[in-house]
Amino acid sequence: MGAIKQKITNCLWYDSEAEQAAAHYVSIFPNSHIGTVTRYGKEGFEFHQKPEGSVMTVSFFLDGQEFLGLNGGPLFKFNEAMSLMVSCNSQEEIDHYWYKLSDDGEESQCGWLKDKFGVSWQIILEDWISMINDPDKEKVKRVTTALFTMSKPELAVLKRAFDGK
Repeated sequence: MGAIKQKITNCLWYDSEAEQAAAHYVSIFPNSHIGTVTRYGKEGFEFHQKPEGSVMTVSFFLDGQEFLGLNGGPLFKFNEAMSLMVSCNSQEEIDHYWYKLSDDGEESQCGWLKDKFGVSWQIILEDWISMINDPDKEKVKRVTTALFTMSKPELAVLKRAFDGK
């Protein structure tokens, strides 16, 4: 019996940067690697317009989770309607992912950023969901208000806001 395959895999559509994006991402996340790379053949050129031998797909694993990068051409672009969330439990982790992923990209607010390939990411605190679901509505209001004032999450500031300090 073989290893259990992940049931759902994110497929990210790039123009022609899937291999570069995969290499970039695996350099950032621990326990990550490039998997299989497939290449375009002559077949279907009238549809894909990609040179024979160029990269069609690249599978890659980020901290054990599989993704697929597809070089599908310029027809579709990434937008903020879909983002990848990175859960962090320390400021050091937040800083690492924030700076590596936003390098040559765009910083936004509330932990959102867009990387240099146009993919949207959310750098979040591991306990963010429990904070915003706390039964004390004043705590929720304070931590949410604090988050809206920052781009990169600042763990100490958010915890002080949550605790009312």
